[in-house]
Order: sequence, then structure tokens, then C-alpha cells
Amino acid sequence: MTTMTAATPTIDVATIPALGHAEAMALAAAEFERVLDLLRSLAPADWTRQTVCELWDVRAMAGHMLGMAEAQASIRQFIHDARSAVRRKSGAMIDEMTATQVRERARLTTDQLIERFAAAAPRAVRARRRVPAPLRSAVRLKQDPPFDTERWSYGFLLDTIFTRDPWIHRADICRATGREMALTPEHDGRIVEGVVAEWARRHGRPFALTLAGPAGGNWRRGDGGDEIELDAVEFCWILAGRALGSVLLSTRVPF
Repeated sequence: MTTMTAATPTIDVATIPALGHAEAMALAAAEFERVLDLLRSLAPADWTRQTVCELWDVRAMAGHMLGMAEAQASIRQFIHDARSAVRRKSGAMIDEMTATQVRERARLTTDQLIERFAAAAPRAVRARRRVPAPLRSAVRLKQDPPFDTERWSYGFLLDTIFTRDPWIHRADICRATGREMALTPEHDGRIVEGVVAEWARRHGRPFALTLAGPAGGNWRRGDGGDEIELDAVEFCWILAGRALGSVLLSTRVPF
């Protein structure tokens, strides 16, 4: 893993380009491929290792990821998952949906899970790509805590959250199994800078941020703010709620 140096240019966070739909779909396809590569590399013992998500071992987390891909690929599957969650709802809606996804795929062998993921991923990207712009912008959806005061556009889910979710779970699985996460500036760096931009928007304060690794970089807003240096994946790990962060790092970002 590389380390950022003083020679790396510092970018004003306000100049980070917005993510367009076409670029978002390219990132989605690439992320699904990276997840598939990771799942195919797992040894039998890896599937039972506990992840940071206390209810899930690696096998259960992969079942959720498959479920999300299949729900993105099929409106019928999405409606089924949502209805199942409503019937069982005792907590957050998204938690009930993911529990349904894990439960209904628990009997698959790991080979079957990988095979179904390989089939579902390209269909999920095609379905997301085809959603028309008016629908992406007009539909607003209420969220669960800690973002329950917000309504996110369907486009934000399609273009951003549905790719951040497998990305952070790929990090979860790598940490649980002791693997190094495959990272490149072009793919992971673009995802990370989107997280940086949203984090900066949410807290609104000046800062100087240095993130190490292939997905890292240097960003700042204004002068005189907090100076933060972290590994890029660790930064996202904290903002996703996997670990506690103080001051500006206590600002949560959705994944």
C-alpha cells in the first residue's frame, strides 16, 4: 500500500466532480467484479469467520450481498424483500430486509452463492442503468436511523449507496479473513473521494485531510481546520460506523 507524500497535490474539496450516472454504473460493474473475485478467492475456513457486523459471519454477509444484487436486478425480488421486512418489522426497515436476504439464501452452498452472484451482478447493473433520469431525481425515500431525518433520491441510492454497500462489505470480508483489499486510484479512489465530498458537506467545517493508500489523496476546505491523516479505507471504516471517530470523524456517512 502506498503512502501519500507532500508532493501529492492538495485538492479543494469543493472541486471534487459530481458522480454522473454513466460513471456510477461503470463503478458499480467494477465493484461487483471485485466482490466476485474476492468471494472466489476464499478458502473453506474463511466463510465462517466473524465479521465486524456482529450478526454476520462472512457467509451471511455474502448472502446479504447476493440478496441486494438480486433485488437490484428484479423489481419482483425487491418487492418480495420489502414485504417480508414489513411483515417482520421490529426494528429498522433495512435491517429487516437484509435479514430476509440472509435467511432466504442460508441453504445455498458457497459455490451456488458465487454462481448466483456472478449471474445477478450484470443484471443488477443493467437494471440500474436503465432507470430514467426523471425517476432517479423525483422519487425521494425516507431512511432509517441515523439518517432518519433525511429523504434520499432514488438516484442517490442507485448511483452511490448501491455501490458503496458492496465496497464497504468487501472491506469487512478482507478484514475478517486477513486479506489485503484490492485497491486502485481509478476505482476505489473515486469511491473514496465521493465519501470525502459528502463527509465535508455534512460537517461543513474547515479541514486538511490526508488519506494514505492507493485510494487516498489530499483534500482541504478553508484554513485553520483540523488536520487529519489516516489510511483511506480506515477513514471510510470510521465514517461507516465500524469504529468510533472523534470531532469531525464522528460525522457519519451512509454506505
